[in-house]
Amino acid sequence: MKNVKMIVATHKKYQMPTDKMYVPLQVGAEGKEDLGYERDNTGNNISEKNPFFCELTGLYWAWKNLDADYIGLVHYRRYFTINKKRYKTKYEKFKNVLSLEEADNLLKETDIILSKKRRYYIENLYSHYKHTMYIEPLDVTEEIIKEKYPEYFDEFKKLHKRTSAHMFNMFIMKKEILDDYCNWLFDILFELEKRVDNSKYDTFHSRFYGRVSELLLDVYINTKGLSYKETKVMDMENINWFKKGTSFLKAKFLGEKYDKSF
Repeated sequence: MKNVKMIVATHKKYQMPTDKMYVPLQVGAEGKEDLGYERDNTGNNISEKNPFFCELTGLYWAWKNLDADYIGLVHYRRYFTINKKRYKTKYEKFKNVLSLEEADNLLKETDIILSKKRRYYIENLYSHYKHTMYIEPLDVTEEIIKEKYPEYFDEFKKLHKRTSAHMFNMFIMKKEILDDYCNWLFDILFELEKRVDNSKYDTFHSRFYGRVSELLLDVYINTKGLSYKETKVMDMENINWFKKGTSFLKAKFLGEKYDKSF
């Protein structure tokens, strides 16, 4: 059985999987009450950046502090599952989150597990970001990649055409790949910090580092030509799709940016 560690990024007490693969991690733990989980303000960390970097402070902690052959990231309300059935109760859902045995079987065929792609049928990834968020951080990211990592620039420009992506910053990667990916990703994001004043955005929109990183994952994967297996994502709580769809249409046609997560 492979040595896989999957952090569960959370900022509050919540039901957690019982499988030994999972490592509940309190993100943004610096200065906060201890929830009884591992904390992202121990060891080598960037916990204080959590209000802006979101779950990426957990990814950074895992990268720098976990000893495992494969490392992954999920969220306290969002997990991988190989089952296609729609479960109604949280009890049923937690019984069907991806297990170590299932992950081990998938990793016999690949070094990377990703979420199934989210598809945006009526616009591309760049225009979707522009309609729902403030575009400056993504445009500045493009400048950084062009300057520092030109070999990734052509793939980044495809955001203007592509209509699907592996979202949520959810994955499992072989540690060697994770090391290379995180060195690249955080170098870009720390440079982005220097070039964009996040204080001019409200609390919701100042968290753009996490959103930009979602789009960078495929830029990295595709440029490197890495193979992967896709796995279904299961939300532990119901999503109001009508409200989410209405907010998207308002953003696209009325210019109303998102003001909260769904």
